[in-house]
Amino acid sequence: MTRVAAIDCGTNSVRLLIADAQPDGSLVDVTRQMRIVRLGEGVDRTGRLAEAAIERTRVALVHYAAEIAAAGVDPAQGTVRMVATSASRDASNADDFRAMVTATLGFAPEVVSGDEEARLTFAGAVQGLGAEPPFLVFDIGGGSTEFVVGSASGVDAAISVDIGCVRLTERHLHDHPPTAAQVAAAGKDITGAVDRALAAVDAGRARTFVGLAGSVTTVTALALGLTEYVPERIHRARVSTADVAKVTADLLAATPEQRLANAVMHPGRADVIGAGALILRIILERAGADDVIASESDILDGVAMSCLRQ
Repeated sequence: MTRVAAIDCGTNSVRLLIADAQPDGSLVDVTRQMRIVRLGEGVDRTGRLAEAAIERTRVALVHYAAEIAAAGVDPAQGTVRMVATSASRDASNADDFRAMVTATLGFAPEVVSGDEEARLTFAGAVQGLGAEPPFLVFDIGGGSTEFVVGSASGVDAAISVDIGCVRLTERHLHDHPPTAAQVAAAGKDITGAVDRALAAVDAGRARTFVGLAGSVTTVTALALGLTEYVPERIHRARVSTADVAKVTADLLAATPEQRLANAVMHPGRADVIGAGALILRIILERAGADDVIASESDILDGVAMSCLRQ
């Protein structure tokens, strides 16, 4: 049995998956962890990764390196892979980030293209998904959102666009709660990007809509009325577009402190979840989707699966 480890470093969080490969090619989790590090904080305005954000990420990676070693996974065997996405692609000081990762983990991160990010995301999301293809899979990150159309046999089209919950919050939603004018400006920005993305991947062919990442799973947990965050209840749950719209309205009308009153809300997500929910609502409305399937499997699973092919 092969044990693999994957790290996904996005704009808002850095996550770890250690898993055992099964004979059928599926993965069984050993551990799955997340830390909110906000690596992309301010990058939309400054074009640079903040030193404090790089340091927060380093601290998380020190912990993950210890977890990987304790689990007996050896990076020298090609069974560990770290990918870094939107923020570290955009930043002018991305070399400083890569040097920090290399010093901390002993190997360099792979700063993947938007296209590769989308393909890894799709592979993780559709494994074992018993739903009607073609699928439109979208991953709402902190700095970007990936859109992929395909089926179980692979990807047909993919695009990454620069809308994410952190980027849109910093760009538009300055008050807590945001004003109607701020929400309208964010909605206009999101709608333009979503329409371009849906056209680029020919999303009209899709029969099943699959949403990934913390914004989607948190909205799902709220729509389901959960009193605590239970991944097993959220994974592959269907939520109607109407329920997404209701949750989005509630979140945009609340302060971060009021959002935190919901036990399903991660403290590191409370200030940006309004933008994330708004992106989700607009994607579903512009795609003409009746509902969305939330998935806890995403790029992290795709990266782990790719270790088996190296």
